[in-house]
Amino acid sequence: MLKQCEGSHAVAEAVALSRPEVICAYPISPQTHIVEGLGEMVKAGDIKNCEYINVESEFAAMSVAIGSSAAGARTYTATASQGLLFMVEAVYNASGLGLPIVMTVANRAIGAPINIWNDHSDSMSQRDCGWIQIFAETNQEAADLHIQAFKLAEELSLPVMVCMDGFILTHAYERVDIPTQEQVDKFLPPYSPRQVLDPAAPVSIGAMVGPEAFSEVRYLAHAKQMQALELIPKIASEFQEIFGRDSGGLVRPYMLEDAETVVIALGSVLGTIKDTIDEMRADGISIGVLGINSFRPFPVSAIRRALSHAKRIVVLEKSLAVGIGGIVATDVRMALDGLDKRIYTVVAGLGGRNITRSSLHRVFRMAMHDQLEALHFLDLEWSIVNKELDRERTTRRSGPIAENILRDLGQTKSNVG
Repeated sequence: MLKQCEGSHAVAEAVALSRPEVICAYPISPQTHIVEGLGEMVKAGDIKNCEYINVESEFAAMSVAIGSSAAGARTYTATASQGLLFMVEAVYNASGLGLPIVMTVANRAIGAPINIWNDHSDSMSQRDCGWIQIFAETNQEAADLHIQAFKLAEELSLPVMVCMDGFILTHAYERVDIPTQEQVDKFLPPYSPRQVLDPAAPVSIGAMVGPEAFSEVRYLAHAKQMQALELIPKIASEFQEIFGRDSGGLVRPYMLEDAETVVIALGSVLGTIKDTIDEMRADGISIGVLGINSFRPFPVSAIRRALSHAKRIVVLEKSLAVGIGGIVATDVRMALDGLDKRIYTVVAGLGGRNITRSSLHRVFRMAMHDQLEALHFLDLEWSIVNKELDRERTTRRSGPIAENILRDLGQTKSNVG
């Protein structure tokens, strides 16, 4: 059924149709509307046999999710930004225990300074935590991926993060095709857990493991992620057969057939990039884009195949590894090891800064003429940066950088809070 709805509400409806049995809820912007919507549905009786648990923190949310999943319940929660960081210890435990929890990460910048807007800092900070990470480009895909995530998590007995851009998707109203309960039931079977805590058959989970076996345990976690590289496209194909939409998978190529320059990105920015590619194609420029849907596990072979004919790669990423540069670009370079490709990293959109087509036109053309530095910060205000660096060199001490920059911009805490 086609509905004009907020992205958060579309995700809430998709989760509800997946028949969760426990929902652990702690609100943090910009995911709050998802758990609010689910809470309203549970209270109204629209989600049967589901316990909605208000917890006191994000750490508690993941801890409750671990307990309920270990007890054999289909479990869901959501978080963002500092909330994800607060639950990190439990996040690692969830994957280490092989529990098929599904969690929405409404991507948002990590402070300090405080910032509530979108980038990918939060989920990227947990790229090695053992969770599968899949990224949505649109609200339709965000809704579809949650239904697929439950099936993926339960077939592998691994937790899954569905990452959607905070505010850009969560709070955007657009047309979404909400499936019927019959369609979802046909695609997603009832939860049959691989391991269940049962007082009648007591077992110990989360036991301490010494050096004699820890490497083997971690390798098996890696091996299960590698299994997901085959299962993710298989589930996407099954989804398309039932729902009639091509949604999910490992990567999403666009205009790649003859592209000499290829842009790589994740999430909602792919829409703006595709519009830019269309405009450049109209001018006769050979350029394309490859969207990465599955960031963990990282689809090395799929990326290598897709980029085999490209001469240069521009990795546009909404995160920054301070002290080195690109995060996604590092993985792309590994995937293309041994191939003669020029690879550029463009850091963009940090803290919600707009990524405009005009800026993309400029940076893509610079890359095409190999005039782009290896690490480029899109639309960075160098005058402000250099002023702060000069200030620090002069004073020989660390000052309140954020406050200095806001003052230079003529802003105050009150008008940016």
